Amino acid sequence: TDRKDCVLERIGAECAAADVPLFVEPLAYKKGLDERGLDFAKAKPEAVKAYMAKLSEPRFRIDVLKVEVPVNMAFVQGARANTTGQVAHTKAEALRHFKEAADAATKPFIYLSAGVSDDVFRESLEWAGEAGARPSGVLCGRATWLEGLPVYAKQGRAAFDGWLRDKGVRNIQMLNEVLDRVAQPWWTVYGGRAAVSA
Repeated sequence: TDRKDCVLERIGAECAAADVPLFVEPLAYKKGLDERGLDFAKAKPEAVKAYMAKLSEPRFRIDVLKVEVPVNMAFVQGARANTTGQVAHTKAEALRHFKEAADAATKPFIYLSAGVSDDVFRESLEWAGEAGARPSGVLCGRATWLEGLPVYAKQGRAAFDGWLRDKGVRNIQMLNEVLDRVAQPWWTVYGGRAAVSA
Protein backbone atom coordinates (compact mmCIF):
# COMPACT_ATOMS: atom_id res chain seq x y z
CA THR A 1 0.00 0.00 0.00
CA ASP A 2 2.81 2.44 0.77
CA ARG A 3 4.33 1.83 -2.66
CA LYS A 4 0.97 2.40 -4.35
CA ASP A 5 0.49 5.60 -2.37
CA CYS A 6 3.92 6.86 -3.42
CA VAL A 7 3.25 6.09 -7.08
CA LEU A 8 -0.12 7.83 -6.94
CA GLU A 9 1.38 10.86 -5.18
CA ARG A 10 3.99 11.09 -7.94
CA ILE A 11 1.39 10.83 -10.69
CA GLY A 12 -0.70 13.48 -8.93
CA ALA A 13 2.28 15.82 -8.66
CA GLU A 14 3.15 15.36 -12.34
CA CYS A 15 -0.45 15.97 -13.41
CA ALA A 16 -0.61 19.11 -11.27
CA ALA A 17 2.68 20.39 -12.72
CA ALA A 18 1.39 19.84 -16.25
CA ASP A 19 -2.08 21.23 -15.39
CA VAL A 20 -3.66 17.94 -16.46
CA PRO A 21 -6.70 16.69 -14.53
CA LEU A 22 -6.27 13.40 -12.71
CA PHE A 23 -9.13 10.91 -12.72
CA VAL A 24 -8.57 7.81 -10.57
CA GLU A 25 -10.60 4.61 -10.60
CA PRO A 26 -10.11 2.56 -7.43
CA LEU A 27 -11.76 -0.83 -7.04
CA ALA A 28 -12.89 -2.46 -3.80
CA TYR A 29 -11.84 -6.03 -3.14
CA LYS A 30 -11.35 -8.45 -0.30
CA LYS A 31 -8.82 -11.21 -0.82
CA GLY A 32 -10.51 -14.59 -1.02
CA LEU A 33 -14.02 -13.25 -1.61
CA ASP A 34 -15.98 -13.49 -4.86
CA GLU A 35 -16.67 -9.89 -5.90
CA ARG A 36 -20.14 -10.91 -7.09
CA GLY A 37 -20.98 -12.95 -3.97
CA LEU A 38 -22.99 -12.26 -0.83
CA ASP A 39 -19.99 -12.11 1.53
CA PHE A 40 -18.27 -9.45 -0.55
CA ALA A 41 -21.57 -7.56 -0.90
CA LYS A 42 -21.60 -7.27 2.89
CA ALA A 43 -18.01 -5.96 2.98
CA LYS A 44 -18.12 -3.67 -0.07
CA PRO A 45 -19.67 -0.52 1.48
CA GLU A 46 -16.90 -0.09 4.04
CA ALA A 47 -14.22 -0.68 1.40
CA VAL A 48 -15.73 1.93 -0.91
CA LYS A 49 -16.10 4.47 1.91
CA ALA A 50 -12.49 3.89 2.94
CA TYR A 51 -11.02 4.45 -0.51
CA MET A 52 -13.22 7.49 -1.16
CA ALA A 53 -11.95 9.09 2.05
CA LYS A 54 -8.32 8.14 1.52
CA LEU A 55 -8.12 9.17 -2.12
CA SER A 56 -9.65 12.55 -1.28
CA GLU A 57 -6.52 13.39 0.71
CA PRO A 58 -4.78 16.46 -0.79
CA ARG A 59 -1.45 14.64 -1.10
CA PHE A 60 -2.80 12.62 -4.05
CA ARG A 61 -3.98 15.69 -6.02
CA ILE A 62 -6.83 13.72 -7.55
CA ASP A 63 -9.37 15.84 -9.39
CA VAL A 64 -12.19 13.31 -9.91
CA LEU A 65 -12.82 9.89 -8.40
CA LYS A 66 -14.35 7.26 -10.69
CA VAL A 67 -16.07 4.97 -8.18
CA GLU A 68 -18.29 1.94 -7.86
CA VAL A 69 -21.67 2.35 -6.24
CA PRO A 70 -21.08 1.28 -2.63
CA VAL A 71 -23.56 -1.60 -2.63
CA ASN A 72 -24.21 -4.58 -4.87
CA MET A 73 -27.85 -4.01 -5.78
CA ALA A 74 -28.28 -7.75 -6.39
CA PHE A 75 -28.09 -8.21 -2.61
CA VAL A 76 -30.21 -5.26 -1.46
CA GLN A 77 -33.66 -6.00 -0.13
CA GLY A 78 -36.31 -4.41 -2.32
CA ALA A 79 -34.01 -3.70 -5.27
CA ARG A 80 -35.24 -4.84 -8.68
CA ALA A 81 -31.80 -6.40 -9.18
CA ASN A 82 -32.29 -8.72 -6.19
CA THR A 83 -33.67 -11.79 -7.92
CA THR A 84 -32.32 -14.39 -5.47
CA GLY A 85 -33.77 -13.07 -2.23
CA GLN A 86 -30.32 -13.08 -0.60
CA VAL A 87 -29.87 -9.90 1.41
CA ALA A 88 -26.68 -8.14 2.46
CA HIS A 89 -28.43 -4.83 3.18
CA THR A 90 -31.93 -3.46 3.64
CA LYS A 91 -32.89 -0.48 1.51
CA ALA A 92 -32.39 1.84 4.50
CA GLU A 93 -28.89 0.45 5.04
CA ALA A 94 -28.09 0.78 1.34
CA LEU A 95 -29.22 4.40 1.31
CA ARG A 96 -27.05 5.08 4.35
CA HIS A 97 -24.05 3.49 2.58
CA PHE A 98 -24.62 5.66 -0.50
CA LYS A 99 -24.72 8.81 1.65
CA GLU A 100 -21.76 7.89 3.87
CA ALA A 101 -19.57 6.99 0.89
CA ALA A 102 -20.46 10.27 -0.83
CA ASP A 103 -19.79 12.22 2.35
CA ALA A 104 -16.39 10.53 2.71
CA ALA A 105 -15.24 12.11 -0.56
CA THR A 106 -14.05 15.68 -0.65
CA LYS A 107 -13.47 15.42 -4.39
CA PRO A 108 -16.04 15.22 -7.16
CA PHE A 109 -16.93 11.63 -8.00
CA ILE A 110 -18.63 9.85 -10.85
CA TYR A 111 -20.21 6.43 -10.68
CA LEU A 112 -19.08 3.56 -12.88
CA SER A 113 -21.66 1.13 -14.21
CA ALA A 114 -19.28 -1.77 -13.49
CA GLY A 115 -20.91 -4.02 -16.05
CA VAL A 116 -24.43 -4.06 -14.59
CA SER A 117 -27.48 -3.72 -16.82
CA ASP A 118 -28.90 -0.36 -17.81
CA ASP A 119 -31.94 -0.89 -15.56
CA VAL A 120 -29.81 -1.83 -12.53
CA PHE A 121 -27.49 1.13 -13.07
CA ARG A 122 -30.38 3.59 -13.30
CA GLU A 123 -31.92 2.12 -10.14
CA SER A 124 -28.56 2.53 -8.37
CA LEU A 125 -28.45 6.18 -9.40
CA GLU A 126 -32.03 6.75 -8.29
CA TRP A 127 -31.21 5.31 -4.87
CA ALA A 128 -28.05 7.45 -4.69
CA GLY A 129 -30.21 10.49 -5.32
CA GLU A 130 -32.76 9.39 -2.73
CA ALA A 131 -29.91 9.04 -0.23
CA GLY A 132 -28.55 12.50 -0.96
CA ALA A 133 -25.37 11.21 -2.60
CA ARG A 134 -24.64 13.68 -5.38
CA PRO A 135 -22.33 12.28 -8.05
CA SER A 136 -20.96 14.60 -10.70
CA GLY A 137 -21.99 12.19 -13.42
CA VAL A 138 -21.33 8.69 -14.62
CA LEU A 139 -18.99 6.69 -16.78
CA CYS A 140 -20.71 3.78 -18.38
CA GLY A 141 -20.45 1.63 -21.44
CA ARG A 142 -21.83 -1.86 -21.13
CA ALA A 143 -24.85 -0.65 -19.18
CA THR A 144 -26.02 1.21 -22.26
CA TRP A 145 -25.16 -1.20 -25.09
CA LEU A 146 -24.74 -4.72 -23.66
CA GLU A 147 -28.32 -5.74 -24.45
CA GLY A 148 -27.55 -5.08 -28.11
CA LEU A 149 -24.81 -7.71 -28.39
CA PRO A 150 -27.21 -10.62 -29.02
CA VAL A 151 -28.74 -8.54 -31.82
CA TYR A 152 -25.29 -8.15 -33.37
CA ALA A 153 -24.42 -11.82 -32.88
CA LYS A 154 -27.65 -13.15 -34.39
CA GLN A 155 -28.64 -10.48 -36.91
CA GLY A 156 -25.42 -8.70 -37.87
CA ARG A 157 -24.06 -5.21 -37.89
CA ALA A 158 -26.94 -3.47 -39.65
CA ALA A 159 -29.40 -4.77 -37.05
CA PHE A 160 -27.05 -3.72 -34.25
CA ASP A 161 -26.70 -0.24 -35.76
CA GLY A 162 -30.49 -0.02 -35.77
CA TRP A 163 -30.62 -1.20 -32.15
CA LEU A 164 -28.08 1.46 -31.15
CA ARG A 165 -30.05 4.21 -32.92
CA ASP A 166 -33.24 3.12 -31.18
CA LYS A 167 -32.80 1.31 -27.85
CA GLY A 168 -29.20 2.48 -27.32
CA VAL A 169 -30.23 6.12 -27.67
CA ARG A 170 -33.25 5.58 -25.38
CA ASN A 171 -30.94 4.03 -22.77
CA ILE A 172 -28.78 7.17 -22.80
CA GLN A 173 -31.83 9.42 -22.69
CA MET A 174 -33.28 7.57 -19.68
CA LEU A 175 -29.89 7.74 -17.95
CA ASN A 176 -29.72 11.49 -18.61
CA GLU A 177 -33.19 11.93 -17.10
CA VAL A 178 -31.99 10.30 -13.87
CA LEU A 179 -28.78 12.34 -13.86
CA ASP A 180 -30.76 15.56 -14.31
CA ARG A 181 -32.42 14.76 -10.97
CA VAL A 182 -29.50 13.41 -8.93
CA ALA A 183 -26.18 14.72 -10.25
CA GLN A 184 -24.38 17.95 -9.47
CA PRO A 185 -21.72 19.80 -11.47
CA TRP A 186 -18.18 18.82 -10.46
CA TRP A 187 -17.30 22.39 -9.56
CA THR A 188 -19.96 22.41 -6.82
CA VAL A 189 -17.56 20.41 -4.64
CA TYR A 190 -14.98 23.19 -4.99
CA GLY A 191 -17.36 26.00 -4.04
CA GLY A 192 -18.91 26.82 -7.41
CA ARG A 193 -17.92 27.60 -10.96
CA ALA A 194 -16.36 30.95 -10.08
CA ALA A 195 -14.05 29.29 -7.56
CA VAL A 196 -12.52 27.02 -10.20
CA SER A 197 -12.38 29.66 -12.93
CA ALA A 198 -10.16 31.99 -10.94
